[in-house]
Amino acid sequence: MACDEPAALLGIFTRQNSSSTSSLDFEPDADYKFVESLEERYKCAYCHLVLRNPHQTGCGHRFCQQCILALRELNAVPTCPVDKETIKMHEVFKDNCCKREVLNLHVFCKNFPDCNSKIILGRYQEHLQQCLFESMQCTNDGCRDQILRKDLKEHLSQHCKFREERCQYCNTYVVLINIKNHEQNDCPDYPVPCLQNCSQIILKKEIEKHHAVCPEAEVDCPYKQYGCHVKVKRGKLAEHENSALREHMLQILDKNSRLEEQISDLYKSLECKEIKIQQLADAIKKCEKEFRQYTQLFGNNSNLMVSTQALASHLDKSARLESQVKQLIQMANQQQSKLDLRPLFDTIENMKQKIALMETYDQRMVVLEDQSSKHDLQINIHKAQLNKNEERFKLLEGTCYNGKLIWKITDYKMKKKEAVEGRVLSIASQPFYTSRCGYRLCARAYLNGDGSGKGTHISLYFVVMRGEFDSLLLWPFKQKVTLMLLDQSGKKNHIVEVFRADPNSSSFKRPDGEMNIASGCPRFVPHTVLENTKNTYIRDDTLFLKVVVDLTDLEEL
Repeated sequence: MACDEPAALLGIFTRQNSSSTSSLDFEPDADYKFVESLEERYKCAYCHLVLRNPHQTGCGHRFCQQCILALRELNAVPTCPVDKETIKMHEVFKDNCCKREVLNLHVFCKNFPDCNSKIILGRYQEHLQQCLFESMQCTNDGCRDQILRKDLKEHLSQHCKFREERCQYCNTYVVLINIKNHEQNDCPDYPVPCLQNCSQIILKKEIEKHHAVCPEAEVDCPYKQYGCHVKVKRGKLAEHENSALREHMLQILDKNSRLEEQISDLYKSLECKEIKIQQLADAIKKCEKEFRQYTQLFGNNSNLMVSTQALASHLDKSARLESQVKQLIQMANQQQSKLDLRPLFDTIENMKQKIALMETYDQRMVVLEDQSSKHDLQINIHKAQLNKNEERFKLLEGTCYNGKLIWKITDYKMKKKEAVEGRVLSIASQPFYTSRCGYRLCARAYLNGDGSGKGTHISLYFVVMRGEFDSLLLWPFKQKVTLMLLDQSGKKNHIVEVFRADPNSSSFKRPDGEMNIASGCPRFVPHTVLENTKNTYIRDDTLFLKVVVDLTDLEEL
């Protein structure tokens, strides 16, 4: 039955393609320079370019797959542009023999003559992924330099202004062009000179603490209250106390002498007042005696009134004297309490005891701080080791040793956005092995595509990594590899690509570094197919990729 609709025709081509066991492919619009002139039989009869996914019509002419579809869309009844015969869609078939011949045509690298490699057309894109003369953008954020692949490593490690370097003071990673600003403004461990002009260099975070003990800071002499008004640097304070010991002792003795003189003067004043009080008391007694004598002599005679008035006058005088005596006694008591130095001596003694106790505490604090620093260092070492062991245990728990990897990729939308924005171009799976002592492998995915699939497809690659038992294994790696996008509906409508490792490719030799150059499918699955809501390749923002290594004929150690 003929296929009358383009969609139906595309369905036939898609089913034909899905049965292919080769991952060879090339970009249709690139300007390829063939080693030998391109024969007419390898050119599309419509676009006259090299055939891509060639299909042959009933009249025997070959066309690209997209060109056949374009002819069908231009005319309801498409005709062959060579012999003008009607193209019957049911007679169109995929010419796999021609495709193999086209894919094995040799072309020069586009970076010729710097790169003199001759590559088969099907491996052209794979070659560009490892060509040392391919120009590529620096992978550091903010850097727009275009670098040859062979110079990229040196550029990233030595020349790129946007590479991250470790701050020599706080060990924080900082972009190189910002590192001076970081050190001077943000780094807490940046050394700065003391503001007191001492010779010490202090960490910025400890500058305030240092100022409290800086030996160059000027402080008052502790004997200021005794009359020493010298200001001296803290580091020379002990020297000043020793050199001025005699002066300090004289100042203390002078102050004590003045206090003793004041006390002596007060005692003398007190004695004078006591004598005056005694004299007043004697005067009162004399007045009382005279009063009694007047009473006996005059009795009730006429002079009694006069005597009474005189007595009253003496009594008033006596009362005033008695009041003055009481005031003098009160003042004397107050002055005596003010001059009592015993509380002052007790306070000085208590302060000496407190100072001695504080010095003891300071010594103990220094010892404890030193011990605490050592304990913190040991704790940090143990924490780092525990974190390292925990990561290794998690990695070992999820490791497979049967040549199969099920890779769960969560948060697809966020990770694809990071790839589109150029922040995280690719993600890698956890390692897996062909056996306990076998090849160490992993998968690498570009969610926004790579090479010919950039922006339109997910690119999926297979990577050979350096393992512990490489010296015992056979090289190069030659096994067949199957890459799969798993259908989550249960209907097993998986997208599958299969290829056999090319023993001549550097991707499958024994790794010299951590891993070889990745090899696989730059156009593994289109975004339109993957993200189509009718399909079930993504559920809950999660997709599953599977990698299977054929272990047939693989000898296990």
